[in-house]
Amino acid sequence: MEEMDRPDCDPVRLTRTYARFPVVNSLLSGWRRTYEHRIRPLMSGSDPVTLLDVGCGSGDVARSLARWAQRDGLRLEITAIDPDPRAYDFARHAPHVAGVTYRRAHSSQLVSENRTFDVVISNHILHHLDAGQLAGVLRDSELLSRRLVLHNDLVRSNISYLLFMAGFWPLGLGSYICGDGLVSIKRSYTRPELRAAVPGNWTVEANGPWHSLLVYEAREIYGNRHVPGAGQEGEDA
Repeated sequence: MEEMDRPDCDPVRLTRTYARFPVVNSLLSGWRRTYEHRIRPLMSGSDPVTLLDVGCGSGDVARSLARWAQRDGLRLEITAIDPDPRAYDFARHAPHVAGVTYRRAHSSQLVSENRTFDVVISNHILHHLDAGQLAGVLRDSELLSRRLVLHNDLVRSNISYLLFMAGFWPLGLGSYICGDGLVSIKRSYTRPELRAAVPGNWTVEANGPWHSLLVYEAREIYGNRHVPGAGQEGEDA
């Protein structure tokens, strides 16, 4: 378990960690590239695109996506969810960005509410999940998405571990950024491991040198609900 996930972790250090996530994600996570190549082509200036950010943490990725869409004159409505009350509390007290709504919730709760979104994303959550939890999140993602799912996560490698330790130790001062970041890299998948861990209707792509992008594209729509794998006999859902 990473230190910031512990219920008794230092609240001051945790707040500093959330506050520094935008720096880490802007430098490493590749969301600007993902927005330009995968999300923006789905959008228009008239009909809004809806997006769900699963395990949003501090909410910085959701806010960045909303700002980029606004600058491009496009309509993006984001629901950012996290089950951790501390993350939810930090996110909802962050500076307001139009188009972003926060909820304290699991993805399974939104499935039970029959919610759907055009796009479902996550950032750095896959390495936190055991095999059963991973299967559950992927199943929820298929049910929640009408068009596209993008799960962005770290790639485990000795080079990324050493470079992160060398480059990000200043952000670790007074926070959990460096220590937990190194633990995250050690717990993450290599791309072959991730391909072996997910159903065949998901694809694993490189998202820069340090991240993998786990992608699912919805194929069939029935009414307001997506039916995962419809017309794909023998595929895992």
